[in-house]
Amino acid sequence: MSQPSRSQRAQMRRGTLPAMTQARLPPPNRLRPMLATAGPLPPDDGYTFEAKWDGVRALARWDGSAFQLHTRNGREATAAYTEVAALGPALGTHQAVLDGEVVALDERGLPSFQRLQGRMHVADGRAAARLVDGCPVTYLAFDLLHLDDRSLLAEPWHVRRGELEALALAGPSWATPPSFEGEGRATLGAMRASGMEGLVAKRVDSPYLPGVRSKAWIKVVLTARHEFVVGGWLPGEGRRAGGLGALLLGVPEPDGTLRFVGAVGTGFTDAELRRLEAALAPTVVTHSPFNEPVPRRDAVFVRPTLVVDVEYREKTSAGILRHPSYKGTRVDKEPSDVNTGAWVELPEP
Repeated sequence: MSQPSRSQRAQMRRGTLPAMTQARLPPPNRLRPMLATAGPLPPDDGYTFEAKWDGVRALARWDGSAFQLHTRNGREATAAYTEVAALGPALGTHQAVLDGEVVALDERGLPSFQRLQGRMHVADGRAAARLVDGCPVTYLAFDLLHLDDRSLLAEPWHVRRGELEALALAGPSWATPPSFEGEGRATLGAMRASGMEGLVAKRVDSPYLPGVRSKAWIKVVLTARHEFVVGGWLPGEGRRAGGLGALLLGVPEPDGTLRFVGAVGTGFTDAELRRLEAALAPTVVTHSPFNEPVPRRDAVFVRPTLVVDVEYREKTSAGILRHPSYKGTRVDKEPSDVNTGAWVELPEP
């Protein structure tokens, strides 16, 4: 098929080209989400402020006939969140690429990454459908990257936001969460009062930069929480004897090794321990991936491929986590996504 001429493309943008001759550019495949940089709360002027959701980042693509969800590392997750697929037909004749987050709400109505674990590891759509009643999810679309025949990547946030709100996305398993322009302290206070994990501040004049960790987006955290790479485990004791007792955690160093930051042995259900044991068993190695000795002779080491989410109270001067608690596995992230320098001081109460 021949490509439309310059005049035809101009008519397409104005919507004056007859429908029979209009050749629409399909939504792009395999974009990577724009990423935020951790930091303190910026001034109100020039920023909008949104909740930091405790879920799985995902790009949604609808080309008019097929719907797809891809996580930030490119993994297709359409089958895992089967109820979200109805968003595609709800868009009707529009073609779109949306950026958002899949969340599961707890009994308080707050997003729970631990609750979402029951859906994240499901690859079969029929199995996922059976879980919908017990653990429903919602797709929160907070950005619009492509609409019909137009890429919106170069447009500033406020233009993309206007186009997103015009779509009026509100359904049984999807919504557009609010954004509060120029209300940083008030929004942070509301996030703290409601028990949310923080907010993301976005420059209203910033374009969308796929795959870039940009200072135009700043995440402000209210809980000490981070992703870590698993480098091994410790055998269990007591009720856990004979199985996995704790995960050995690290952060990547430039030379490819891990810097040891401690072990996490709480926050696991029995089912999650069994799943982790099965996932880690094929990755056991004889040498340590850590760049310094681990203070346990009975440690079992693994290839550093698994990323986990851990909450902790504080860290020692040597960088060891105190009172860590396991929150879940990040199937949407690779070890290279773990940012060694992302530990920031929490904002003042």
